[in-house]
Amino acid sequence: MATDATPTPFERLELQVGPHTYDALAAGPADGELVLLLHGWPEFADSWSAVLPALGAAGYRAVAVDQRGYSAGARPSAIADYAVPELVSDALAFADSQGADRFHLVSHDWGGMVAWALAGAHPERLKSLSVLATPHPEALNRAAAGDPEQHHRLDYVRFFRQDGNVAESALLADDAARLRAAYGGKVPAALVEANVRRLAEPGALTATLNWYRAPAAVISVAAGRIAVPTLFLWGSEDVALGRGAAESTGEWVDGPYTFEEIAGASHWLPEEVPDVVTPKILDHLGKHA
Repeated sequence: MATDATPTPFERLELQVGPHTYDALAAGPADGELVLLLHGWPEFADSWSAVLPALGAAGYRAVAVDQRGYSAGARPSAIADYAVPELVSDALAFADSQGADRFHLVSHDWGGMVAWALAGAHPERLKSLSVLATPHPEALNRAAAGDPEQHHRLDYVRFFRQDGNVAESALLADDAARLRAAYGGKVPAALVEANVRRLAEPGALTATLNWYRAPAAVISVAAGRIAVPTLFLWGSEDVALGRGAAESTGEWVDGPYTFEEIAGASHWLPEEVPDVVTPKILDHLGKHA
């Protein structure tokens, strides 16, 4: 019987970290420099589908992981299990599983919050940091405190933090219409449908929303000053994360720093404009290999 011999662009991995099993996608040679990619909400590792092949083709070992709560085998029940220190420990363990003492870290949205925290606390582990969309937490906190517009841009976080599964019920009602709308029409339809299907699994959406519920306040992510070489990419049409926080992020970066605004792009940079962000990431990695 004939079979499809077309090679898949990804390897599918399972990473064991303590009692948890994480699903991951990988591209590139096993002995390449590790590039670890952290996704945001409500996304999975395949949010990097258009970025991973280019990293692999450039000789890097690119690994994107379905993080805590997103992997079915890594879905603890307590909200405290989704605190940022736990997520940082996971990311370091992902790198350890690949035998990488030092690695490049690429991140988006909530993955960016984890990345800022990791870079501030463990600079010795990173060769470079690339963050898409997410300002440094201190920059975002200051902007939200001083700018009513940025404060209200984060009303969705306050909604997610409500007790009683209010957010889950609203997001999944009417065939998950509100969850689908969160992507703003900027993410490919097939990927949106795959995300909705996975997030509708029992306990999945609650686990992912616990990332928002674990911090003590809406913006309460401890992230120190950043010494590692950093690239920050921000879309000018991001509806959640505004210009003030984006442009002031560099005030918390002491190492080499590059900030680029992607004009006309929204929050969903890895899926919406991979052809724009991927060359910028590759250039940054190459400078700090």
